[in-house]
Amino acid sequence: MIGILLNDSAYEQDIRELLMAFYPGETFSHEETTDNTFEIQGILDDSHSNFTLRMKAAEQPFEQECSFAVIYQDRFETKNRIKRHLYLMLKERTGKELPWGTLTGIRPTKIAMTKFQEGMTEEQIYHYMKDTYYTSDEKIALSIEIAKREKQLLSTIDYEHGYSLYIGIPFCPTTCLYCSFTSYPIGKWQGRTHLYLEALFHEMEYVAERMKGRTLDTVYFGGGTPTSLPAEDLDRLITKLKETFDFSSVQEFTVEAGRPDSITREKFQVLKKHGVDRISINPQTMKQETLDLIGRHHTVEMVKDCFKLAREMGFDNINMDLIIGLPEETMEDVVSTMEEIKALGPDSVTVHSLAIKRAARLNMFKEKYADLKITNTQEMIDLTARYAREMGMEPYYLYRQKNMAGNFENVGYALPGKACIYNILIMEEKQTIAACGAGTTTKVLYASENRLERAENVKDVDLYIQKTDEMIARKEKLLAKLEM
Repeated sequence: MIGILLNDSAYEQDIRELLMAFYPGETFSHEETTDNTFEIQGILDDSHSNFTLRMKAAEQPFEQECSFAVIYQDRFETKNRIKRHLYLMLKERTGKELPWGTLTGIRPTKIAMTKFQEGMTEEQIYHYMKDTYYTSDEKIALSIEIAKREKQLLSTIDYEHGYSLYIGIPFCPTTCLYCSFTSYPIGKWQGRTHLYLEALFHEMEYVAERMKGRTLDTVYFGGGTPTSLPAEDLDRLITKLKETFDFSSVQEFTVEAGRPDSITREKFQVLKKHGVDRISINPQTMKQETLDLIGRHHTVEMVKDCFKLAREMGFDNINMDLIIGLPEETMEDVVSTMEEIKALGPDSVTVHSLAIKRAARLNMFKEKYADLKITNTQEMIDLTARYAREMGMEPYYLYRQKNMAGNFENVGYALPGKACIYNILIMEEKQTIAACGAGTTTKVLYASENRLERAENVKDVDLYIQKTDEMIARKEKLLAKLEM
C-alpha cells in the first residue's frame, strides 16, 4: 500500500495516476500507517506558490525531498511541474523509466496533432514532448508519425457540420476474463432482444431528427458483439438504420463481427446486403490455451474459417484485434500469433496492451487468478509493430488506457486506404459522435469554442429500455446547443 498525504487535493488524481504507472495494481491510502510500503507527502505552502514533495519508506526518515515554485492559477503548468518532479523521484526509487514519461492521459497523439495545428515543426514538437513530459524518443516519433497520418486521413471530414454515429449492441456470446465493457450474455436475452431494439429505434429516431441537415460521415456498430444478435435482428436493425438516417454521404460503415463464435454465413450475408464495408474479426490471440483461459468459446480454427468465409463473400476491409500481455503468454506465443495473422493477411490490425479494469473478472476475483503470470514488454510491442510493417501496414491511430500492462499503448495499423476514420475521430475528439444504445457515450463538439461535452447512457439493458426517454433528454441538453 502507498500512502498519499496531501494538504491540498487539487492534484491528487495526477499524482495517483503517475504512481499507478510505476506501481501497477498497488492500493493507496490517505493515512500515515505502518501498512504503507512508502508514503508521498505533497505540501502546498500558504501562498500557493511553492510545492514540496517528500517520499519516505516505511519506518524510515524522509529519503527524498524537493521543493519547487508553482503557478497555482495555471493548472496545466502546475500539474506538469508536480508530475515531472515526482517522476524523477520515482525513477530514482525504482530504477524504471516509463515509455510515455509523465503522460498518463489516453490520447498522447492529440498533443502532437494540436501542436501541428498551432504551427509547430516536428523538431519543435519533439522538444516540447521531451521537455514537458519526459516522453521517450520512440514514443515521440510514433506520436508524430500518427498525427501526420491522421491529419491527412481526416482532410475530408467536416468537423463543424458533420457527425458520426455509434450504435451499441451490449450482448456477447460470453464475457471474457479481462473485459469490462458493457456486455451481457446473449443467451439470457434469447427471445427478448426485440425489446432492446425497440428502445434503440426510439433513440435512433430522435438522433436522426435532431441531426437533420448535418453530414453523417461514419457509422460504427460496437459493443459487446453486434453479431451476437440473430441474423433477423441484424437485418431489422440495419434496415431501420438506413430508413432513419441519410446515408448518402457516409464514408465508412463498420460492424464489429468480433467473436468468431457469433459469426454465420447468414449474418455476413445481411452485412453485405446492407453495404457494410468494414468488419472486425477479433481473435485476441491465436493460442488455444489462452482462448480457453480467458473465456472465449471459440477455437483458432474458427477464427481462420470465419476470416476465409468473409474473404470468400467479398469483404475487402477486415480488421483483426490482438491483445498483448494476456495471462501466461510469452514472446514465443506473440511470435506464433503474428505469424498466423500474417498468413491470413487482414487489411488492418489493432494491437492492444492488456488493461485490467476494475470491473473485469481478472481484477474482481484477484485471489482466484493470483498465480497467472502477465507479461508485456517493449520487445513484444516492437515485434507486433515490425510484423505490421512487414505486412505493408502503417500506424494510423493510438490510444492508451489506465492500468495497462507495461504502461504501453494500443496502436491501429492499416494498409493504405484501409484505415478506420471513426477510430481516429473518437480518439482525437475532432467531431460530434452521437451514440445510441445501452452503455454508450455521446460526445458533442462545440467547434467554435473548442469544447467537448458528454452525455452517457445507462449501462444496464433493462434500465436502458425503461429510461430511453431519459437518455434522449440527456442528449437534448447538449445537441440543442449545436450551431447549424
